Amino acid sequence: MTAVRIRDLVLEFTGTTTVRALDGVDLEVAEGSSLAIVGESGSGKSTLASVVGRLQPRSARIVNGTLEVGGVDVLALDAGGLRRYRRDALAYIAQDPIGSLDPTMRIGRQLQLVLSAMGDDTSTRRQLELLEAMQIENPARVIRLFPHQVSGGMAQRVAIAMAMCRTPKLLIADEPTAALDSQVREEVVRLLFDQARAQGTTVLWLSHDLPAVARWCDEVAVMYAGRVVERGPAQAVLGQPVHPYSRALAATDPSRARRGERLASIPGAPPMLHGPAEGCAFAPRCPARIEACATTRPQPAVTRHSLCIRTEELLAQDRQEVIA
Repeated sequence: MTAVRIRDLVLEFTGTTTVRALDGVDLEVAEGSSLAIVGESGSGKSTLASVVGRLQPRSARIVNGTLEVGGVDVLALDAGGLRRYRRDALAYIAQDPIGSLDPTMRIGRQLQLVLSAMGDDTSTRRQLELLEAMQIENPARVIRLFPHQVSGGMAQRVAIAMAMCRTPKLLIADEPTAALDSQVREEVVRLLFDQARAQGTTVLWLSHDLPAVARWCDEVAVMYAGRVVERGPAQAVLGQPVHPYSRALAATDPSRARRGERLASIPGAPPMLHGPAEGCAFAPRCPARIEACATTRPQPAVTRHSLCIRTEELLAQDRQEVIA
């Protein structure tokens, strides 16, 4: 079963000028699986996540494409259908844990409101159960606190508890551990994925943390200039990337650098598109570019989902290197 199906999704921001943020996104996510979306800032990750929840600003305009979540045409929902979709199917965990909670309400009251909206048990006992499942010490004390009185790691655990108590079909996590230190980050990610797998929730994780993505996610989609340029199993895409941008991105991973070795970087910057890219948007920064890259809009290769007109050639080169 397919949890999320996106076809040729195009979105533009209109104002004094038109900026194309999504330039024909194609993506499928299997039900109950976890998919990470990776790429530089400005690649379109957050914009795509906002469209899945129909949370894009008014300046954004859907130009083309379809978006289905659990077989529901999300772009066609009216106001009532959209409320039900967000309540019953979707959960969202933001990057800033404390900012995602209401600063004027105690944590227990916020849990109570979420449980009430779902028709669930709103008792103190139920609130404590949710926090205990997130391995929060002394939950009876925590439910009496305001968000500013807890640490970032604890606030994120509370946010996960609020999201997962609704048993969502789809969880969107937008860099949920970026503001946390390394030890707390590992604990929070483990709790998030344990909860999702126990409930059969599909996870869409936006991240820059490539080692964590490789460890926790089933698949990876690499985005650049508003398109998914490579997609596949996490170990394959991050361990043996094919698209030149995926290769360049993997090379910047600090965990791959040897001691004393200078970290790699990608020269240049992502483009700002004002319409459809005529050729490959990565061509100006690509070390493997040829003349045709500037004018030929790449389509997925047969062997592997990679938007590069040289995919088959690059794969052949890799095979030759392995043999040699």
